[in-house]
Amino acid sequence: MSKANARLWGGRFEKETDGLMLDFHSSIRFDQKLYLYDIRGSQAHARMLGDTGVISQEEADALIRGLDAVLADIEAGTASFTLDAEDIHMNVETLLTAKIGQTGKKLHTARSRNDQVALDTRMYAKDAIGRIQERIRALMETLLSLAETHAGDVMPGYTHLQIAQPVTLGHHLMAYFEMFKRDSQRLRDAYSRTDVMPLGAGALAGTTFPIDRRQVARELGFGAVSENSMDAVSDRDYILEIMAAGAILMTHLSRLSEEIVLWASQEWGFIRLDDAHSTGSSIMPQKKNPDVAELIRGKSGRVFGSLMGTLAMMKGLPLAYNKDMQEDKEAFFDMTETVEKCLAAMTPLLAAAEFRTDRMAAAAARGFSNATDLADYLVGKGLAFRDAHHTAGTLVARCVRENRGLEDLSLAEMREALPPASEAGDPEGIFAPDVYGALKLENVAARRNTYGGAAPAQVRAAVERAKKWMGHGAS
Repeated sequence: MSKANARLWGGRFEKETDGLMLDFHSSIRFDQKLYLYDIRGSQAHARMLGDTGVISQEEADALIRGLDAVLADIEAGTASFTLDAEDIHMNVETLLTAKIGQTGKKLHTARSRNDQVALDTRMYAKDAIGRIQERIRALMETLLSLAETHAGDVMPGYTHLQIAQPVTLGHHLMAYFEMFKRDSQRLRDAYSRTDVMPLGAGALAGTTFPIDRRQVARELGFGAVSENSMDAVSDRDYILEIMAAGAILMTHLSRLSEEIVLWASQEWGFIRLDDAHSTGSSIMPQKKNPDVAELIRGKSGRVFGSLMGTLAMMKGLPLAYNKDMQEDKEAFFDMTETVEKCLAAMTPLLAAAEFRTDRMAAAAARGFSNATDLADYLVGKGLAFRDAHHTAGTLVARCVRENRGLEDLSLAEMREALPPASEAGDPEGIFAPDVYGALKLENVAARRNTYGGAAPAQVRAAVERAKKWMGHGAS
């Protein structure tokens, strides 16, 4: 036989495959990551073929033992993958046949590379979801611990990156907990649609052999079997869904990273990063750079690109399998590995950081974050909200000009900003000494005592709910 005909699919071909074509066509450089899933899937397939009588039990046993030997060689680094065998599926079969002889050629009975790659990729995806979920959980545990520690530490809350109202650091961190909680839920939901066993779909139409697909699904731990053979080999929704969840997760990591970068600057000074999670400058001796946070922020774009590239690849494909789909793997593998690494880097960075709560409290005081509470105080004294808002704004403007805080003003100065007496009523009855308690930042935060609010009591309650959700139980 010619070299071309010696290929596993080469019977129909009379010419040798062009070398450039072979290099362009082959996927072994990246899909070798699937070797364990390919072997485990093949063993389940071989066992089923023996149990259903498609091949003899002796042949099935030989295939299973041979695949164990191939796995041992791969993990010992003594097996060699080749471009000639194109992909991980044909490389494993080639190695198997070389090890056990002609029986190895029976492994591919009643299956196609189309349903085989769908199986391997789903198995990889299920494990990847599990690994990412573990990383999310570790980050959420860290956020919970920090939020509990800082439940009462006042800091400025921002809108438009301008100081708005005082919150607590614990409340701020719990906002990220909620984001990552949703990420975890999205991945858990995606898992249910990933957990579908496609093997047995063949190339696209099923097989004529009397196979037992549910046996294979049980052995490999799948919760369901695909319902339509054409969909089974051409579906990449599960990859897109996991990528989309990963992209949203990276958005959250990027937002947190951006805040860390800002907080670590001298201008903000809200956080000191540990030396073990920072870098220096090759020329400026004083520098301590938040490179971990910056890299996570940058890698978010990489994950977004993987999602968009895969969406674009899938959008025009007719049923069923098309070679375009080979392009899903590099993007998918890179996405899962990038998300894992970013989560793994963020968790110890936060855990080792020093939060400078004194600087946070001082920033909240400088930014008139208690101005809304001044307006609320005036409403409570009988002033219409619009008049109260105008009065508080007038006093803020005065404090800006005079470089003072609202709590630095005397009662007489505060009364000067009120509307005319005919509209406002008794000035002395409106601005009373209790206004200073209303302006105190700790009290401002504590009054946000509605469910989900910024009050320390609500933050602590949110932490307890989160612990229960995480499976800690009541504490």
